[in-house]
Amino acid sequence: MILVTGATGNVGRQVVEQLLREGAEVRAMTRRPDQAGLPDGVEVVRGDLTEPETLPAALRGVERVFLFPLSGAMEGFLAAGKRAGLRHVVLMSASAVTYERPNAIGRRHEAIERAVRDSGLPWTILRPSAFMSNDRNWAPQIRATGVVRWLGDDAASTPIDERDIAAVAVRALLDDGHAGRTYLLTGPEALTDPQRVAVLGAVLGRELRFDGLSPEEFRAAMSPHMPAEIADALIAMRAESKEMAGVSPAPADLIGREPHTYAEWAACHADDFR
Repeated sequence: MILVTGATGNVGRQVVEQLLREGAEVRAMTRRPDQAGLPDGVEVVRGDLTEPETLPAALRGVERVFLFPLSGAMEGFLAAGKRAGLRHVVLMSASAVTYERPNAIGRRHEAIERAVRDSGLPWTILRPSAFMSNDRNWAPQIRATGVVRWLGDDAASTPIDERDIAAVAVRALLDDGHAGRTYLLTGPEALTDPQRVAVLGAVLGRELRFDGLSPEEFRAAMSPHMPAEIADALIAMRAESKEMAGVSPAPADLIGREPHTYAEWAACHADDFR
């Protein structure tokens, strides 16, 4: 039995679906099973990483787990996993852990990685770059004005499709030989934000415009939507553009094909921007 935590998220849902296609026995943990909307064939149970009393039932009979990162909740889950006899934990971390200048996002994931490594359980750590799905945050602006207002610089990144993160997770869960390994996961190409907006415009058949914001303007614009430390971390991460723009061979090596391009992702999600 494989347990998927965060099973209704962008990546977790894909992990569930891809494991089912592989014929795996899958249990999905979610806070609201009645609203999960997961496919037939998966056992859906109520569980919450912040509610330790819900974990024994979710972990009963489980050998492997895809673990969604949640600050402050890992130690309790890992202790429950040891008691349940877990044999392998595949953690979704973040590439921000690798940056030379620490930021709030990287520090948060670094602490979670440390908890997993120190748990005594066999582990594999996945460090994906920025999710392509994060660009759905631009959808309201695109629908309303056709102008994306975001941090204005020439920093490039290598965003990754959530389907490819999930595909690597599935291989780490099903194939032997991944215990003790850490994989940096990126998309197949480095793109700046204006270049991604141009791709979206081409897919949508619209002329879109990118309006770059200064860090001060960005902080002010994001203040209703995210904590100041996260906005500051996003700004700081732009200074790491060299590291962010490096393409990792790991996804292609692990899943036996090239990861999806940004244009392919945009074509699949075009309705989100219309």
